[in-house]
Amino acid sequence: MRRETHLLDSEHLFYYNFVIMSILQRLLEWMGLRQRSSGSRYFEVSESLHISIQTLAKHEGRSEQDLLPDLLAAGLTQYRSKEEVWLQWEALSRREQDVTAYVCLGLTNRQIAERLILSPETIKTHVRNILIKFGLSSKRELRHILAGWDFSGWM
Repeated sequence: MRRETHLLDSEHLFYYNFVIMSILQRLLEWMGLRQRSSGSRYFEVSESLHISIQTLAKHEGRSEQDLLPDLLAAGLTQYRSKEEVWLQWEALSRREQDVTAYVCLGLTNRQIAERLILSPETIKTHVRNILIKFGLSSKRELRHILAGWDFSGWM
């Protein structure tokens, strides 16, 4: 559980001043930062995130304020990547989503075919189409980009 503290009566609450743009605000919220008040350009961060930023800044020999834009840029790149993967997922047919889930669960084409009552050749075709839609060349790459997804509902 994240420990929350108050601005004026605790040394463990930290606020950073960020320039807010709509995509940046979404990224900050995605990262777990909460806007202090409506219209405020200050965001509240947890103590553990602040310590991580301090440690990284010290390790790189940079100030926290100097490090933050690079961290936000990296987070934005990751955020965009996740959004792109989600859009690619949504572009799959329902059957392709099923096949993708089973591939990510580690099933072979033959095992997937048995579950979906299809031929292994049909599964092979689905896998090829899925890889094309994601711009990938192997099942391993597919499993890698969807590694954090929960496909347990397919079991």
